[in-house]
Amino acid sequence: MENYRVCMCFTRKFKINEVQIPMGVKAAFARFTGDGSLMTADQLLRFLIEFQGEGEARISDAERIIQRTMQRRHHIEQFAGHALSLDDFHHFLFCDELNSPIRTWVHQDMGAPLSHYFIFTGHNSYLTGNQLSSDCSDVPIIKALKRGVRVIELDLWPNSTKDEVLVLHGGTLTTPVALIKCLKSIKEYAFCSSPYPVVITLEDHLTPDLQAKVAKMATQTFGEMLFCTQTESLEEFPSPEALKYKIIISSKPPKEYLEANKGVEEKDKLLYEEDGWEKDFLDIGSDDKSESDWSEYSHDDEDVNDFDHNLHQVRAPEYKSLIAIHARKRKGGVRASLIEDPKKVGRLSLSEQSLAKAAKRHGTDLVRFTQRNLLRVYPKGTRFNSSNYSPLIGWTHGAQMVAFNMQGYGRSLWLMQGMFRSNGGCGYVKKPDILLERWPHNQVFAPKMMFPVKKTLKVSIYMGDGWNLDFNRTYFDAYSPPDFYCKVGIAGVPADSKMRKTETKDDEWTPVWDAEFWFPLTVPELALLRIEVFEYDVSEKDDFGGQTCLPVWELKPGIRAVPLYSHKGEKFESVRLLVQFQFV
Repeated sequence: MENYRVCMCFTRKFKINEVQIPMGVKAAFARFTGDGSLMTADQLLRFLIEFQGEGEARISDAERIIQRTMQRRHHIEQFAGHALSLDDFHHFLFCDELNSPIRTWVHQDMGAPLSHYFIFTGHNSYLTGNQLSSDCSDVPIIKALKRGVRVIELDLWPNSTKDEVLVLHGGTLTTPVALIKCLKSIKEYAFCSSPYPVVITLEDHLTPDLQAKVAKMATQTFGEMLFCTQTESLEEFPSPEALKYKIIISSKPPKEYLEANKGVEEKDKLLYEEDGWEKDFLDIGSDDKSESDWSEYSHDDEDVNDFDHNLHQVRAPEYKSLIAIHARKRKGGVRASLIEDPKKVGRLSLSEQSLAKAAKRHGTDLVRFTQRNLLRVYPKGTRFNSSNYSPLIGWTHGAQMVAFNMQGYGRSLWLMQGMFRSNGGCGYVKKPDILLERWPHNQVFAPKMMFPVKKTLKVSIYMGDGWNLDFNRTYFDAYSPPDFYCKVGIAGVPADSKMRKTETKDDEWTPVWDAEFWFPLTVPELALLRIEVFEYDVSEKDDFGGQTCLPVWELKPGIRAVPLYSHKGEKFESVRLLVQFQFV
């Protein structure tokens, strides 16, 4: 029994139910054991191949699973012909170390140009908190690199005596950190989670003398790790494979931070409202701006490009030679900047608002541009609380560098973290062929196109467990065990995006939902599976119980253990779901 005291007057008693093994698990065990009581290594191998779709599994894999399960449950060290009982089998299925929902290794082709990959990208990577008054430090840079982030952004400013270089968010109350400290930390941690290249994006506000000083610092710090081109421009970007263990310097149009002072007075909420990401995405194309509005937008981008052009004129030559990826600069606004140059490639930066406008007017031009060139998208300047925006607009138009405030949290960041769990978490995810293909008459993919259903994903949410181990027993409800429900949905192109919900299981630390959901997918290559768990509360906002986001193209079929994560994307030690995935 579990006791909960109510108003200090009386005690409510709740029976602690034994963990129920879902019917789907029982059926699979019975099928592969011939209704027996034990599953041998041979029978487990058949289950792995036929039910879990692991065609490359060998008898040694089955024996290893049995041995690890016996060690974890019964502290038996030797395999010695042991077999799994139904409870052992259930325990194995619920272990994400032995039964992960996605592939955990690099398996995509890494030999294509950089422009063929989505790249895990940070924005103002040095900030510890909000954009106005938090500290600048190398600590968030280290955290980002440990999580697999591959693009680090640094804003460079002179100190008060104009003889040293600091990293800070200009025009704010943020406290600075020395550039050399950031560079040394990048060198130490750049490849702790992935061998693939790290790009350092610089926004500099420096004199030529200080630029020369930065060049010397970078050269001495990184040495042969630094990738430098032999020519000022590239006809094609090298591949992540060719750039393994390399540091790449990229320039960036300056004065993005001034957008906060353009008279925009809107207040940003942390993107954690229900389905906020979806509404942002579906708004694309719904707003018919006038030509004058569009001209104003183009003029704004032209100003940025002209400023960047002037900056390039005064760059110290040794500093300029470090920059391997140059920011694209072209008069005429976004439309002109999206015109392809067959002789060279570059990188264009757009704010989230500029991307949204460009997607409405020039969506297919964006896709064509990103087939060879890099597109970086950054948060609007009024996201003072380090919130984020929907990454879906950028990804579905081919944008490689969708820059996020990694120190924030919310649903948008969950999508970002989910995308980059793909390909072994190496920070580079190969863009699907649909974004790289040219069709007859130079046509390309457009997110608003209507396609037939390519495949249907069936998701069976069996049960959840582990909250009683990771949370205090009164965390969710002071007077009773929690009442959990689960939300399941797809984030992707508009036609595929939707959300579903299980029923609420009252007073259960280990809820068994046994719920099935069907998701027809027209573009599964760009679909992310969202799963969120909440505890129902009658009088207040429902309590958060965990979340995860998984790339659909990475899902392994069969019954899988799905670990859940906190608001900030940190993996819970024990909380996980048991879920079956089927493609039909």
